Amino acid sequence: MFKGSLLRGEYLYMPWSSKDYPVSLKNLHPEVRDKAIEIANALLYEGYEEGKAIAIATAGAEKWAEHRHKPIRKDQENSQV
Repeated sequence: MFKGSLLRGEYLYMPWSSKDYPVSLKNLHPEVRDKAIEIANALLYEGYEEGKAIAIATAGAEKWAEHRHKPIRKDQENSQV
């Protein structure tokens, strides 16, 4: 179960942070990763399962970056999106 600090139902959740996040987010550009973390934390608080929250948050953060013409992955830093 997820460790934590936000009380939701019977469980205590600790949102992810820029220093403690799911491994699947490691290759995202830091700004996009932070957005994914923000989205995932909100979804966890709403009761989503971790895997589903991560998938939705990753897709949402990628779309957010595309709309702002920001690099999505670390290796895109110096290339056009």
